[in-house]
Amino acid sequence: MPPFVLPEEYEEFRAAARRLAETGIEPNARAADADAAFPWASFEAYRGSGLGRALYPADMGGDGGDWLTYAILVEEVARVCASSSLFVLISRLGMTPVIRWGSAELQARTVPRVASGECQASYCLSEPRAGSDVAAMSTRAKRDGDDWILTGAKIWITNAGVSDFYTVFAKTDPDAGHRGISAFVVEADRPGFAIGKLEQKMGVRGSPTGEILLDDVRIPAANLIGEEGRGFGYAMTALDSSRPIIGAQAVGIAQGALDSARVYVQERSQFGKHLSEFQGLQFMLADMATQVEAARMLVYRACSLVDADHPGVSRTAAMAKLFASDTAMRVTTDAVQLLGGAGYTTEFPVERMMRDAKITQIYEGTNQIQRVVIAKQLLAGS
Repeated sequence: MPPFVLPEEYEEFRAAARRLAETGIEPNARAADADAAFPWASFEAYRGSGLGRALYPADMGGDGGDWLTYAILVEEVARVCASSSLFVLISRLGMTPVIRWGSAELQARTVPRVASGECQASYCLSEPRAGSDVAAMSTRAKRDGDDWILTGAKIWITNAGVSDFYTVFAKTDPDAGHRGISAFVVEADRPGFAIGKLEQKMGVRGSPTGEILLDDVRIPAANLIGEEGRGFGYAMTALDSSRPIIGAQAVGIAQGALDSARVYVQERSQFGKHLSEFQGLQFMLADMATQVEAARMLVYRACSLVDADHPGVSRTAAMAKLFASDTAMRVTTDAVQLLGGAGYTTEFPVERMMRDAKITQIYEGTNQIQRVVIAKQLLAGS
């Protein structure tokens, strides 16, 4: 098979994902954004499709799909609704530490329920005083007999108030810096667990983002993920594998904007010609398409390294997230420009896509942080 040609099974999966996106998710996208409401109808369509099982190991209730399959699903959903692509990716991110380092008992208790769509999960790392500087977190976990007691607050939590399981990173040794961080699963129905402020956002408005409050939340010792004091490593490794998926989300948003712009310029006429006949606009479309394809290939490359557990994944994942999100911002902005005044209205989806694209440059590590990661490894000769 020639290189860079996806095997047929991936294209078949893409076709199924696109059918789901266009029939079960796209009809709800505009309302989710306008109402800033979780798109439950879209989630039910996603759960009913069974495609989400592909993201989880076969021995934990999933179908055992690889990271490229994961990227394709997120890309196709994001192409029509970035908010909905977040419920696809955030539950998998929330379960990644459990899947990789959790005990068999903890895995059995949580992962199959998320894989089936019965439950959802969130990833809780950031705090008011600890964003990019993870080691500065102040959330505490203290051992009390057979339990742990968690106290603190987390912010910018995707799926806040919707998820059933929250993977929370907390200091078990406050004097040990990043070596004192551990990871825990906290169920939403634990006494002392509460949802604080929900953010009013520019984009991905159909996905709730909010504050998690932990007021002496008692959880069993079995909810510790992996080893005590290893949480920082778990968090960074999870983000390394998740960053290409944010890249896939960005590629999907950009592709959706490009598709909308292409259709519009072929239908709209000025000066007796379709807009698509003007060479200046053709050049814009050509540049947009080239940028999207380049971003897609870098994302797929990073996903292949994740699947191979390759030592170069950290740098390539950062590159994929950086380039794809910058591409999404450029392409969606150009799509609005191609539609002119119409693109600035909510009648067409490109203005929503432009607002949605911006967050891909910020979360899972800002693009400035991605440049730090890339440069550090490059200069170290990695």
